[in-house]
Amino acid sequence: MPFGAESRPGGTVRFGLWAPGARTVALELSGAGPPRAMPRLDGGWFELETEARPGDRYRFRIDGKHPVPDPASRFQPQGVDGESEVVEPADFDWRDAAWRGRSWKEAIIYELHVGTFTPAGTYRGAEEKLDYLAALGVTAIELMPVSSFPGRRNWGYDGVLPFAPAAVYGRPEDLKHFIQAAHAKNLMVFLDVVHNHFGPEGNYLGLYAPCFFTERHRTPWGQAINFDGPDSRTVRDFFIHNALYWLKEYHFDGLRFDAVHAIRDDSRPDILTELAETVRGQLSAEREIHLVLENDSNGARYLARNRGGRPLWYTAQWADDLHHALHVLLTGETGGYYADYAGEPAWHLGRSLAEGFSYQGEPSEFRQGARRGEPSRELPPECFVSFLQNHDQVGNRALGERMVELADGQAVRLAMEILLLAPYPVLLFMGEEFGAATPFHFFCDFQPELGAKVREGRRAEFARSMPLASPEEQSRIPDPTSEQAFLDSRLDWSSVGRDPHRAWLSLYQRLLSNRCRKIVPLIQDIRPGGGSFELLGPRGLQVRWPLGAEGSLELIANFGPNPVALASRPEGELISTSAAGLGAASKEMPPLSAAWFLKA
Repeated sequence: MPFGAESRPGGTVRFGLWAPGARTVALELSGAGPPRAMPRLDGGWFELETEARPGDRYRFRIDGKHPVPDPASRFQPQGVDGESEVVEPADFDWRDAAWRGRSWKEAIIYELHVGTFTPAGTYRGAEEKLDYLAALGVTAIELMPVSSFPGRRNWGYDGVLPFAPAAVYGRPEDLKHFIQAAHAKNLMVFLDVVHNHFGPEGNYLGLYAPCFFTERHRTPWGQAINFDGPDSRTVRDFFIHNALYWLKEYHFDGLRFDAVHAIRDDSRPDILTELAETVRGQLSAEREIHLVLENDSNGARYLARNRGGRPLWYTAQWADDLHHALHVLLTGETGGYYADYAGEPAWHLGRSLAEGFSYQGEPSEFRQGARRGEPSRELPPECFVSFLQNHDQVGNRALGERMVELADGQAVRLAMEILLLAPYPVLLFMGEEFGAATPFHFFCDFQPELGAKVREGRRAEFARSMPLASPEEQSRIPDPTSEQAFLDSRLDWSSVGRDPHRAWLSLYQRLLSNRCRKIVPLIQDIRPGGGSFELLGPRGLQVRWPLGAEGSLELIANFGPNPVALASRPEGELISTSAAGLGAASKEMPPLSAAWFLKA
């Protein structure tokens, strides 16, 4: 890795910094005398090899006056404004040499935020829950971003040092130990990474590398990262190496790339393609590596498969269309982006289940008529990660409510009867499986001036929508900069053994067990492009996936309050249902119920 500090034989460390905007750069080694000038190399690089060892702390001084951390620091023990620490990757004793990962077809993903998942809020605390997660039936853990961020608490999407695991969760070796322990229990571990922007506080790149950013493009968070302008080669390499770093140095099994629709890049190949090709080229032969996108643009081209059915670039994408349609059916909410699904939510759900995306180039009302999406029908179901809840869909609500507070319990059970048995990889959000009563708020810990802007901006955002427009309702919105918003978001593990939480957990365990036994073995036989659906009135649907030459997997679901007549008699054996007395000869579907049929 050309970036950062690299230990060399003989007790030296090579320090490198790309600083094309700096006149001079000096290395400051803590406790080792005055700053040492770093020679300038070609292409805006400064480099110095000097006597140092793992554990030493250092920073760079720009033009004799600006002390900055290493942008590729492997650890920031005192936070994003403090000194960086030299870390020797080979010092960790990895014992998972036999681990080759797991097939994506088995993916049942559990998304968690390290700081609020356990009372300890650390990697070690999360490690103590691995047996629980394995018993639940998940096969993968997805960590929300852990790169160093300002303050003591944050979702992780305001990271500014993308190579340095946040010190508030533990040391780098604690994170590695967590991953190794997960592998020992046959659990994959994925990491959410942010390559579309840097956080608003603690980012010093503009001081010495202003060409890291560009005015040619804008993002929702301000200045865009320079992926396609002058000097963009080094910027692209920075993020490509970041992906390789997490996969190689930390043995992560995959990465989830946040909001890639906000990455602006007019070059060919674009950064998403080049990054995936590099990762596939370096790692695919060694073990299973899974790359997942969050992409509001519904760019089906990134999910293309080769002739053998393996991903050319990205393994899957979060299925927002499926979630949004399901959310409207369960809650009746139609504000914001839910407006695109308000008229025919069952139709949108059916198309998402049968074809992957619901929006495949159609105009979007929420986007003022702009067309959204690309054809996805020919992609296999494994390309689309389904979910009812995730950090965004819970935490970006004004009050951070979970689905059990927003919808009828029987309707939520119906939704999970569908999602946990559908032939798509599925994602759960921490605590969802036991009907957690704790909210998940948005929280951060910025300096007072910036914190005030975040607090005011969040309240202004919700003031534009009902039912939180009145001053009384506004006062209920938690202050995202307060420690209490963070503490209130921690899971209450003491509730798991009590009803209704115990009953929710039992439901999820049963459905996940059925999924592993009955659905996962079928996924490889589903023929891409063959999915179809029919509506059963305004709130019912019948979906069919062909298996091999003559088999099929079939779902019948009714979200309405009244029975609905079936469009056609289901074929095969009834393998799961939430409706008592339902059978293959039934001619109607009871209210708020689902049934699965398998024709071998």
